[in-house]
Amino acid sequence: MDTFLHILACLAGIGIILATLFSAISTFVLPRSARSQLNRLVFGLMRYIIEFLSRFAKTYEQRDAIMAYYAPIALMLLVPTWYALIALGYAFIYWALSAGDFFFDFRLSGSSLLTLGFTASDKPLITLLAFSEAMLGLIMVALLIAYLPTMYSAFSRREQLVNMLEVRAGNPPNPYDMLTRYHRIHGLDKLVDLWRGWEAWFADVEESHTTLPALVFFRSPRSDASWVTSAGAVLDSASIVLSSVDIPTEMSAALCIRAGFIAFDRIAHYFDIPHSHNPTFPETPISITREEYDNLIERLAAAGIPIKQDREKAWMDFAGWRVNYDRTLLVLCSMVMAPQAPWSSDRAPKFKLPKLLLLKRVHPK
Repeated sequence: MDTFLHILACLAGIGIILATLFSAISTFVLPRSARSQLNRLVFGLMRYIIEFLSRFAKTYEQRDAIMAYYAPIALMLLVPTWYALIALGYAFIYWALSAGDFFFDFRLSGSSLLTLGFTASDKPLITLLAFSEAMLGLIMVALLIAYLPTMYSAFSRREQLVNMLEVRAGNPPNPYDMLTRYHRIHGLDKLVDLWRGWEAWFADVEESHTTLPALVFFRSPRSDASWVTSAGAVLDSASIVLSSVDIPTEMSAALCIRAGFIAFDRIAHYFDIPHSHNPTFPETPISITREEYDNLIERLAAAGIPIKQDREKAWMDFAGWRVNYDRTLLVLCSMVMAPQAPWSSDRAPKFKLPKLLLLKRVHPK
């Protein structure tokens, strides 16, 4: 019976260590998106705490200030979580090898992992295992040090274009300000440069926010800015230009929209957000009403922007573009608690934390 328990403890320890290493490799090393249930557990628990604290905030600025700590704290909590699990796993192995009682085994494990050296064993195999544990502890620290600059570099690239958008699209960003300012200052033919810049931005965000998913929750330096609402304003502006503005068709706008809804789709897939991969209008409705669309078109026409004569076809074309990213845009706005912006966060459903701490599907209420 004792032999069976020792074998079971050894296997349990090995399993805990391997699962923890998988989580660390998925987070720090693997250059592609990979789900880690342990990471989701840590981020889910932290999200519950943040949601609870946000109830005491009276203004959006206060909620934003609380939410700003969510991703950094959850990310930093991963390392002590990994350390605790590795220490526990090695303690099980030491106990299985009869290094001592479990309290001694846990002290030996913690001493080895943190390279403190206040507890040791004379047995060669246990000494070798202690060395391997110390090596894992050092590797974890080294990976974290290398990981943070990579993350903040991606964050800086993302925010640079978001900050620049305010000059062209106002605050909060919206299609009316963007198109009328381009019409007055540059001319609508210069929008091609914007579409190409944001197509590259979407490609970068899709790659960085699935391989470094904590970036999704890193907030902009200002409480009134968000990468999600900025992206939504660009996509809506491109959809309006392609569907409703009477200028020569520029395929860079279509490519920008495609890059945008692919990025949103893959980020949504990582977080298990349920959505249709090939939605069509009118089978799949959009959150923009015909009245809202007509009101924007009338304002654009009053500002001197040439509008296509067939308003019915223009509306159907706009809805056909918008349906590709409508749901994912709204749910992402809800997930990251984006500031109010027209046609995005102003109609986002209330975010509901799922059961099992984000291990299951993320969904709005």
